[in-house]
Amino acid sequence: MSKIVVETISEATVLFAGDSGDGMQVTGTQFTLATAHAMNDLATLPDFPAEIRAPAGTTYGVSGYQLKFGSADVRTPGDEVDLLVAMNPAALVVNLGRVRIGGTILVNINSFDQKNFKLANIESNPLEDGSLDKFRVISVELTRLTRETLADSDLTHKEIDRSKNMFALGLALWMYSRPIKPAVDWISTKFAKKENIKNANLQLLHKGYHFGETTEQFAFRYEVNPANLSAGKYRVIQGITALAMGLVAAGQKSGLKIFYGSYPITPASDLLHALSRYKNYGVITMQSEDEIGAVGSAIGASFGGNLGVTGTSGPGLALKSEAINLALIAELPLVIINVMRGGPSTGLPTKTEQSDLLQAMYGRNGDSPLPIISSSTPGDCFETAYEACRIAVKYMTPVILLSDGYLANGAEPWLIPDADSLRDFEVKFAPARKSSENGEDVFLPYTRDETTLARPWAKPATPGLEHRIGGLEKENISGNVSYEPDNHQLMTDLRAEKVERIKAEHTPLKIFGDDSGDLLVIGWGSTKGSIEAGVSRARNAGLSVSAVHIRFLNPLPDELGVIAASFKKWLVPELNNGQLVKVLRDRFLLDMRPLNKVEGMPFKASEISDKISEMIGSTERIPEN
Repeated sequence: MSKIVVETISEATVLFAGDSGDGMQVTGTQFTLATAHAMNDLATLPDFPAEIRAPAGTTYGVSGYQLKFGSADVRTPGDEVDLLVAMNPAALVVNLGRVRIGGTILVNINSFDQKNFKLANIESNPLEDGSLDKFRVISVELTRLTRETLADSDLTHKEIDRSKNMFALGLALWMYSRPIKPAVDWISTKFAKKENIKNANLQLLHKGYHFGETTEQFAFRYEVNPANLSAGKYRVIQGITALAMGLVAAGQKSGLKIFYGSYPITPASDLLHALSRYKNYGVITMQSEDEIGAVGSAIGASFGGNLGVTGTSGPGLALKSEAINLALIAELPLVIINVMRGGPSTGLPTKTEQSDLLQAMYGRNGDSPLPIISSSTPGDCFETAYEACRIAVKYMTPVILLSDGYLANGAEPWLIPDADSLRDFEVKFAPARKSSENGEDVFLPYTRDETTLARPWAKPATPGLEHRIGGLEKENISGNVSYEPDNHQLMTDLRAEKVERIKAEHTPLKIFGDDSGDLLVIGWGSTKGSIEAGVSRARNAGLSVSAVHIRFLNPLPDELGVIAASFKKWLVPELNNGQLVKVLRDRFLLDMRPLNKVEGMPFKASEISDKISEMIGSTERIPEN
């Protein structure tokens, strides 16, 4: 047997794809965990159909998990795939366009038969018709090898076939010199009470890992050196997990109980599941009968002296709008987490989009401005969740936090922060009062803090703090119901000014690149990684371009206008049809140009760099690296 050459590379992009029942999300997650243990930087892109179990073998039932990892900064899950693991013809058809020329395609040849060709709408065998000549194809009998390995097990035929992803995982770990121990530990823990399933999966994992050494099909395997990450303790974290931990941290720092009221909706449902594990940290979760009940319960929790949080996705935010306005006029702290997905209506439940920005800003009756914060990476979901809670309590206002499906399901290495590094979180409840019959020392619920304009937070049943609550307009200071025109003008202005004063919480914007130049790329939310990767390529090609990313979408930072004035042109990439660009044009009166995409997928770095080149007028093609 010829010796296998180990080649050191700086980065790689791997995509696992197959039927929804093939375990591709588990396979990708375990490869990601092993990669984190190898100390590489990484970014992931899980992609799966909306159906719980789409028809097997069909193109619309393909589930995929893509990740890019490297020895330097990794900002996106990769534009082109170096290794595609295709469990069936449909997975190959759907993802072939992602594979770079010269890349490797590893197929389960046992699934390449006429039945599966028909399901995938393929007329000829792609392994024989020359359509894959530009790629390195490795055909492995995954199904046969799995059955042979588990021939003596007591698993059913169906259970055995369903385990072939562990063989594929082991082989992929070997191909990229990933440690096998994290996957071994996960299997041992996951199936600790099911000895036969545990042993079967461990057998297949090791069989796949050693398969490359015992066949002539592999002349190379690869190594990726560890990344130069900042010192500290890391863990791989998904955006949903980070959101949950940010809320828990806010509860611990403030001393408040976190109440999370939610109705299941993709892709926000997992936040309810995650928070339900933190009961020992004072977290209360409730699955409500509908979206309105969920937000109503959260408002009630805040009125009762806890911190009410509710989560949803686009259609659910629309249903919650009236209740959110109740919290706004009652001036109660409330955090609304919107994990955005493709719309409108039911739309694309499992695909990512940024199309709820204008809904968050204007989707309520009356003049009803709210602070809006957006997360930019899976790890940043922790910081933004914590910050949303802090601002809601400090300013006695609802806060909308915008995340999306790409961030929620994606993962990255996360430097675990020290608790002392989190911003101070002060909670002030109104003290009890001794009300007398002649009206002395009467509680005035709409007196305001001179700095924040926040009204007092009065816990029910606190002596002397009885006051009116509800959606009718209140009189300034006294809190009595008022229909006076002048008072309504004043209260509307005060609520708007309170939101404006949140600018005091802004941290300075960081410019990615130079302080001035030909083009400034302005982004928000999950586009950050794609923008910075695209801008890096353009700058390496000699183009004068920089980027800035916005966390606070309302109120917008004033310094953004100052920064923008130092550039000649402006580009705003968004996963919608141009929402932030409308807001920025209105605010700064600059001819900002949009770059829009609503395909259910994040931007590729090349899409950003190509647009930069077009706007600057460069005729040179920008290389990938």
